[in-house]
Amino acid sequence: MQRLKISHDIKPLSEFRTGIANFIKQVHDTKRPVIITQHGKGVAVLLDVHEYETMQEKLELLSDVQISLNQLENGEGVLHEDAKQSILRRIQK
Repeated sequence: MQRLKISHDIKPLSEFRTGIANFIKQVHDTKRPVIITQHGKGVAVLLDVHEYETMQEKLELLSDVQISLNQLENGEGVLHEDAKQSILRRIQK
């Protein structure tokens, strides 16, 4: 995802309502999100679908890494050689 440009990417809801197609094109072309405000406060974010999916995949990966680190800290890890043998047994079946 591209870095947010505050002067271009934060829009009031009233402006968003009248130019939805333009904002969707902007998000698609720039790969930057558009922050939608109401009464001066952020209320929503418009993202490109591909950028959203990529962000979700990264979050899932980071979550998996954190779970793994927690398991290792709690002594729940598996030795490399044991993991390797387990995988090789599964492949051979």
